[in-house]
Amino acid sequence: MSKAEIAEFQLGPMNHVGVAVPDIENAIAFYRDVMGVIDISKPEVLAPQGVKYAFVNLPSGQVELIEPYGETSPILKFLERNPKGGQHHMCFEVEDIHDAKSVMETRGMRVLGEPRIGAHGTLVVFLHPGDAGGVLIELMESHKSCDGVDH
Repeated sequence: MSKAEIAEFQLGPMNHVGVAVPDIENAIAFYRDVMGVIDISKPEVLAPQGVKYAFVNLPSGQVELIEPYGETSPILKFLERNPKGGQHHMCFEVEDIHDAKSVMETRGMRVLGEPRIGAHGTLVVFLHPGDAGGVLIELMESHKSCDGVDH
């Protein structure tokens, strides 16, 4: 990646805010019964990431509810510090996850691991909160079809 490409890199739209919860069914009930949201996905397990997740679909984006799945879930430590749950991460779209990872590393960010499949079925990486103002940031490759068109 050239210096010009690195300088031109920009985040895409915010895709979702991740909220860690101790009980995903209770969290879904809150968004449905109290907040009046009717478009909430059914919980699914993403075992490699150690989470059970559901998306609260809103006109302006999504809230990703994440509950620990398995004894090594990274969400367990978060919930030890925040037993009621809370904001876990913010997710922004990028056109190419590998380019974004390279740019972030060039800019001194600690990237947590290699790109891997996230809950939306696209590649993701996380940026260390110590380098991002205390916020865990997820970068997610935008959805693309086989013809290379964003969807």
